[in-house]
Amino acid sequence: MKYLKMFLLVAVITIAPSVLGQKKIAVIAYYTGDDKKIDEFEINKLTHIIYSFCHLKDGKLSVDNAQDSLSIKHLVSLKIKYPKLKIMLSLGGWGGCAPCSEAFSTSEGRLLFAESVKKVNDYFRTDGIDLDWEYPTIEGHPGHLYQAADKKNFTDLIVMLRKTLGKNNELSFAAGGFQKFLDDAVEWKKIMPLVDRVNIMSYDLVNGYSKVTGHHAPLFSTNSAEESADRAVQYLVNIGIPSEKLVIGGAFYTRVWKNVANSNNGLYQSGVHTTGITFKNYTTTYTKEKGWKYFWDDKAKAGHWYNETEQLFATGDDLNSIAEKTHYVVKNKLGGIMFWELVQDTPRNGLLAKIHQIKTAK
Repeated sequence: MKYLKMFLLVAVITIAPSVLGQKKIAVIAYYTGDDKKIDEFEINKLTHIIYSFCHLKDGKLSVDNAQDSLSIKHLVSLKIKYPKLKIMLSLGGWGGCAPCSEAFSTSEGRLLFAESVKKVNDYFRTDGIDLDWEYPTIEGHPGHLYQAADKKNFTDLIVMLRKTLGKNNELSFAAGGFQKFLDDAVEWKKIMPLVDRVNIMSYDLVNGYSKVTGHHAPLFSTNSAEESADRAVQYLVNIGIPSEKLVIGGAFYTRVWKNVANSNNGLYQSGVHTTGITFKNYTTTYTKEKGWKYFWDDKAKAGHWYNETEQLFATGDDLNSIAEKTHYVVKNKLGGIMFWELVQDTPRNGLLAKIHQIKTAK
């Protein structure tokens, strides 16, 4: 019996780290759908759903309308069947945080917001707040106020939220995955001890303002000027941020450029940005019959499509790249992977399924 106990103890010590590692990996879906669409998806493969978006109204966190309220209530009801699932609310989004810089510029404004977050969370029985302010301190959405004072004000906002919400509510924020945000937007060492995680938007790194094509959601940089998920992660780890608080992002959609010359299969060429495609439509859009060819960049761990006839270039995460990102999360002991957004996936055998497959692989 003594030796049996010793054997079991050694087995637990040997096995536990990998098992615990799997359990700790968060799979976070941003969700913009209604109270019915969510039921099409495999909720058991998610750890978090972040409802997007809430906004500021008179300085307070506001659920915009009755349909949003109904959607949030339905999401929370999923916790009956999935008790470990966390439902969070997100403030802002691209174009959704115009009043944020001014609203959070005073201690009174920050307290008003923090108390409203607690009130809303208590009412809906949601599990926390994700701040998607794009961006503090640096220019984000055209025309939105940003100022140098945002940097300290964002820290003070995080402090106030943590104090007001206590330990029971989760607190996270969405961060730009590009170098200027990493360098200038927030006070990393002051805020990271207070939040549960940062959701790094490691997509749109080549965005709609770019007149040159590129990978918009690469895992690795292929040259010194290229942004990537790995570059953001390494920057934060190197300044002392714990890896388990870092979550990288997947893009369940493409960005597309037109008027792209047939050189280097359209990659790193001039073009005009146009409308992209969601993952659920990849198989009917990016077909050989329609003139598309798929190319894999083994250095970036990212794929792209090029249509020579129509001179179109498309970039976005697919099954191959999302697999690489998930492997990266596991290997580097990150906090998890998030994505924008769930309704762009196929309900079965899509990107979420691929994430789950790799996360749970032995």
